[in-house]
Amino acid sequence: MAGGGVIEDGGFEMGDVKAFLSVAAAGGFREAARASGSSASALSDAVRRLEAQLGTRLLNRTTRSVVATEAGRALIERVNPAMREIDAALRHVVGLGERPAGSLKLNVPISAARLILPQIVPAFLKAYPEIRLEILTDETFVDINAAGCDAGIRYDERLEQDMIAVPIGPREQRFATAAAPSYLDARGRPAHPRDLLAHACIRSRFAGRSVTPWEFERGAETVRVDPAPQLIVQAGGGSDLGVAAAIDGLGIVSLFDAWLQPHFDTGALEPVLEDWWPRFPGPFLYYPGRRLVPSPLRAFIDFIKARRDGSSQA
Repeated sequence: MAGGGVIEDGGFEMGDVKAFLSVAAAGGFREAARASGSSASALSDAVRRLEAQLGTRLLNRTTRSVVATEAGRALIERVNPAMREIDAALRHVVGLGERPAGSLKLNVPISAARLILPQIVPAFLKAYPEIRLEILTDETFVDINAAGCDAGIRYDERLEQDMIAVPIGPREQRFATAAAPSYLDARGRPAHPRDLLAHACIRSRFAGRSVTPWEFERGAETVRVDPAPQLIVQAGGGSDLGVAAAIDGLGIVSLFDAWLQPHFDTGALEPVLEDWWPRFPGPFLYYPGRRLVPSPLRAFIDFIKARRDGSSQA
């Protein structure tokens, strides 16, 4: 065939495509051979056949590295989702009539891993011991397909339109503000959100984003304030540090009320402006709508739906 011309034999060998993907992912033929149990020469032959059939180079090879070309990267981007679909379809067929088994990978924010999943995961794994669950925590909104995840947990305002969303956890949550009693005794107790402008505050921000103002609600009134921070921590990963600083009397912190509740119970922290705490809808489990649902994910979806229905009837 001429370079970049028409494929004349009517199709490709799936094994050659898989060989190319494994070599590109491993960054070398020897590395891919160790991971796949094949031989480096067999993988090299498979990639050469695919390149000949396509009429273009897919991998740049040197003695030190093997890197995908622009054409190779484009092929990886288009083929990887299809390969996951094929894998899901095969696992679905194998799992028909059997108990769900296999791996399930979820991408979730740290708040969900701390506040929601502990009430779900232990019971789920006891019910489905054949499922291997992996939880990846990430505060940024990631492409779960590109990240190799089956599903994720996020809030409604951060969901893409082509995703299927299933409620998980409490359907309403609140953001709370709190401080150590010693701090409030020394600096006074705010009576209105604008009073926070005169206080030391412990703020948080998501990676790559600016510190967002605090928002408060009471009845129909909404107030946004942007108090000067004495300490800034990364949202999620740095939240425990922010709470510890508040307990030590360094200022007022804002976080999920469920995160702060244990410290309210012990008296280490005192609620601040409780009648102004904003409420917002709880999170969702989301997954792509245009794909077969692997049996472990289907089992997880059914499990959280059953728990939700049971709670609503209690």
